[in-house]
This record gives sequence, structure tokens and C-alpha cells, in this order.
Amino acid sequence: MRGWASEQAPQIESGDGVWLTDSTGRRYIDGISSLWCNVHGHRHPLIDAAVRDQLDRVAHSTMLGLSHRPAEQLADRLVELAPKPAAAEARPPLSRVFYSDSGSTAVEIALKMAFQYWQQAGQAADAAPSRTTFVSLENAYHGDTVGSVSVGGIELFHTLYRPLLFDSVTVPAGDAAALADALTANEQQVAAVVVEPLVQGAAGMLLQPPGYLRQVRGLCDRHDVFLICDEVATGFGRTGRMFACEHEQVVPDFLCLAKGLTGGYLPLAATLTTERIHDGFLGDHEQFRTFFHGHTYTGNPLACAAALATLDVFERERTLERLELKMKLFEQLLSDLVEPLPHVAEVRRLGFMCGIEVAADPQSQTPYQPGERMGHRVTLEARERGAIVRPLGDVVVLMPPLAIEAADLEQLVEMTADSIEAATGAALHAQARAA
Repeated sequence: MRGWASEQAPQIESGDGVWLTDSTGRRYIDGISSLWCNVHGHRHPLIDAAVRDQLDRVAHSTMLGLSHRPAEQLADRLVELAPKPAAAEARPPLSRVFYSDSGSTAVEIALKMAFQYWQQAGQAADAAPSRTTFVSLENAYHGDTVGSVSVGGIELFHTLYRPLLFDSVTVPAGDAAALADALTANEQQVAAVVVEPLVQGAAGMLLQPPGYLRQVRGLCDRHDVFLICDEVATGFGRTGRMFACEHEQVVPDFLCLAKGLTGGYLPLAATLTTERIHDGFLGDHEQFRTFFHGHTYTGNPLACAAALATLDVFERERTLERLELKMKLFEQLLSDLVEPLPHVAEVRRLGFMCGIEVAADPQSQTPYQPGERMGHRVTLEARERGAIVRPLGDVVVLMPPLAIEAADLEQLVEMTADSIEAATGAALHAQARAA
């Protein structure tokens, strides 16, 4: 907080496409999609119009005992878009939608639904409640509410809150054998496995090996354990597909969505699940099988209108189809301009998700000292050059809106490369002077 208070943050006044303008008139490329949520650019006319049209109807109405058309239409669209099981798989599709307002709550809902399902299944079978444990991955990030932190694995973020959290079993990401051992050791105790599919975003864009997600799905099936896929960061085209699960033809039991759902316009999240889960909550009134969880702004009509328009733009502008060439250009630009820099240790990328790790000595894997705040220095250098990027420690994140044009993408990567060179070079000169 002392560091934040000592700096003057730009005050953003307006946006247009992939550009932001501050109160002094300076323009910046939005290189992180306003924290990974802006998809089609700022002030997209179709989304703007949809929100204005909904304002002429009603801004908000509770969904406790009531409903409204935008929420119902969006639920239909999400079910239609959700990953589908292969024809040879006897797997129930994702057919039910529960709305909330952030990625953290989308995951929290999945955890609570899975937990409550197994408790009620035990009651129905007149058996002792079991399956109260969750398995998650090292370096996982699923949000900042207590339940989602409990299945998080980034020690810097989560250690302080450990006394508040429930225990979970943690296994190394990408290691299917370790997951198999954990499920066997906790047989009949695990309610669900929680993963960020393919990319662990907040951990620094860590990539999982090809085929790993498919192995996780198989192990969950073998042990009759639910699979929760947190696509808050990876969903809505970030990996080149609408959902990351599609790369490996995996259908989870819970799919958690937020961020890009409304194109970055309004808070909205959705947890998709199956008929099996839904039916586990059916019962007579006196059985009290209700899912006791809700939010004031659940299914907010304005947010649902923005989400419907966002999905319309995907179709009308062929966003995913047009992304193919942009992803190739992105890869080439990173290879030409960023990877050769002397203090770049690694560039990790999938689709439009990229993490650039900088190090004091990449060959020996010697990191910068925390007090040097090298990732933050790169951010400040980029800001001076007209780009908004964001560090995760000493990993510089680039995740531009999918709508970015080639010329702006080239400019963004050039600015980032120049910023890394300037920040790391300045640190090197300072060390030399000190010596």
C-alpha cells in the first residue's frame, strides 16, 4: 500500500476499441483487457445499444420467485455453447445455469453445490455423510472468497488466511499420477477435483502438458468424483476456443464462467452443471434440499443483456475465426521481439494468454530480489510508452482484447519489449554503479 500511495495512478476517462484515455488526454493500449475481461473492445456499439435498450425496460429485478427474459435467454445460449460430450461418451451435458456476480462466487457455488450434493446423497441412502474433501492443484487461483481461497495454491496470496480455510488435498499441476494417488488415498472422501483447464493464469500463465485435462476427467470418472473447471480466465476465446475444455473434448460436471461473459461491461458470473447435480436438490419442502446460496444481483438484467450482446458479437464478427491469424502474429512477435531479450527467462503463451517471465540471470534461473519489483518497473515503463500491462510478480502479462487489430498488436508487443529492455537495463546499470 505504501508503494501504491507513492505513485500517481492514471485516471481513466474514456475508452474506444482497445484504447483507453486518461484525464490528461494520454492514450494507452489496453494490453490486459481491463484485467482479462474485455473481449470485443471498449464502447462496442452493439453491446452499448443492448445495455441502453435494457435500461428502457428495467435495470434490476430479483430472481427470488421472479424471472426475466434476458436471464432465461442467456441461460439457453450458455447451455448451447457449453462443451458437449463426444457421441461415444455416456456423459450428461451441462444443462443448468446458476448466476452470480464474480469468478470467485462462480467457483464458491460449484464447491458448495458439490459438497451439498454428496451430503444429500448420503442422507438419501441412509448412510453416513462422506465426500467432504476437495482436490486442487499447486499454484491454483480460483478467487478471493474463503471457499475459493481454500482450494487456491499460491502461498503468497493465501498463507495468511490459512486459519479461516477448510483443508483440501493439493497435488502438482500437470502430474496425473499424483492426482491418481491422491484420489486412491482418499477414496470415497473426495467431492470434487478443481482445476483451471490448460492455463493457471494468476500463477504466471503456467501451461499444463497436452492431454493432462483429459487424464483428469478420466480419473474423476474412475473414482466417481465431480470435476470443476474454472474457466473464469480461460473462457470466451482466450485460448483460441470458446472454452479451454474444448481443446481436449472434456465436459466437466461444473463449468465456472465470469470475466469475458459480459465483454467486460458489467459484473456477471455463471456456474453451469448437469441434470444429475440439479436432481440431487429435488425433494419435498420439509426435506430442505434447497441450495441455500444467493446474491442480490443474481441474473441482473443489464448484465444479462450485455452478455447476450457479447455472444452476438462473437457470431457476427466471427471473432474466433479471425483470431487464428492474430494468434500466429502474436506468437511471431513474441518470438522476434521478446524472447531474445537478455533478461527474459521464458515466454508462456496459449492463444491470447501470455506471461513473460523476467529474471536477473535467466541461464541460472536467478530471480530478481522482491524489493526490486522488476515486474512493476516494466509496467511503469510500458505506461510511459502508452501501454497498460500488468505484472504477476516478475511475470509480465499480456492479454489484449480479442478484437485488437494487427497494427495495435504489433505496437503493444513492441512497447512491451522496449519496456522490459529499459527496466532490466536500468537495474543492471544501477547494480554496476553500486559495485
